[in-house]
Amino acid sequence: MDNARLVVGILTLIMTLLTLLPLSRNQRWWVRIWDFPRLQMAVLSLVFLLLELCFLPGGGQFSWLIVLLALGCTIYQSWWIFPYTGLSKVQVKKTPASQHPRIKILNCNVLMTNRKSEKLLEILAQNRPDVIVLLETNLWWEQQMAPLQASHPYTLKCPLENLYGMHVYSRFPLIEAKIQYLVAEGIPSMHFRVELEGGEQVVLHCLHPMPPSPTEDDESTNRDGELIAVGHTCARATYPTIVTGDLNDVAWSRTTRLFMKISGLLDPRRGRGMFNTFHASYPCFRWPLDHVFHSKDFTLVDLKRLEPMGSDHFPIMVELVLNPREGSTQEKLEIEQGDIEEAREKMTHAGIKSRDVHQAELSDIQH
Repeated sequence: MDNARLVVGILTLIMTLLTLLPLSRNQRWWVRIWDFPRLQMAVLSLVFLLLELCFLPGGGQFSWLIVLLALGCTIYQSWWIFPYTGLSKVQVKKTPASQHPRIKILNCNVLMTNRKSEKLLEILAQNRPDVIVLLETNLWWEQQMAPLQASHPYTLKCPLENLYGMHVYSRFPLIEAKIQYLVAEGIPSMHFRVELEGGEQVVLHCLHPMPPSPTEDDESTNRDGELIAVGHTCARATYPTIVTGDLNDVAWSRTTRLFMKISGLLDPRRGRGMFNTFHASYPCFRWPLDHVFHSKDFTLVDLKRLEPMGSDHFPIMVELVLNPREGSTQEKLEIEQGDIEEAREKMTHAGIKSRDVHQAELSDIQH
């Protein structure tokens, strides 16, 4: 029993350290990586707590310390993920399909080495999205997606062999479209307006920044700076706005919360579930990496994670209604002075300014 208590105690101390580590603003990958598995860490902390309570009789002060630490870790990790459970308040209203203009977007990281392109085409045919955003696409994937040109003739293509290619296919016209490399060579983003069936126009920003990892980017500096710069651009937008893509950051991270505060955009997952999209092959190790954020001009028709298609990511699809009157009562996250300072700091470290981001509406403003 003493050995078991000691093992649980040591594991709890390690969990406490990993829980506290992301409180630092250190951008190194081995710090920021612990933003991701908060659900798994909350579950493990609860297991350690229950085990320690079983060992508690006769355990003395050390056992009580371990109980308190395990309880604290469980509560703290749960606090971060709570907004992405069905117990939390819904941020985006759900409205039935109506006469208001609608837009259905499917976002999918295809995994460049994946060869199940026919499965993806099957999923697209079944769900019939208006705008398709594909990530990690190269020339092979561009060739395989050629059938989409018939139904989605408006395109923006950036095939790359470095896992950061990006393709957009739309059945609606794309206006003021531009491909940018905001923080690093070979890491594109796409920015454009979409003209809906009724003539209304909305701005889309499609992103796929590098993740903090030992094999890609040692720090999260560039990822964070790009997200915040785009967030500033969204806050100044005069058109209804949507941001989508594989952001290589989880919905509950400090950076994503800061992005939502700076941009004023909403997350339709809040209050509905996590909609974990990565890793498709490991159910116990999943978190939400693929995102769709939108301005208050929209309400929600449907949001769902689609079936696997051979990638390490699941596709995710959202259908939104452009309904500014109904959406105006939706609550965005409150921004504080400290958030503004932190956002400025992140952009400075990444060497990016919000005016670097293509607004896809400048020509209208100039005229």
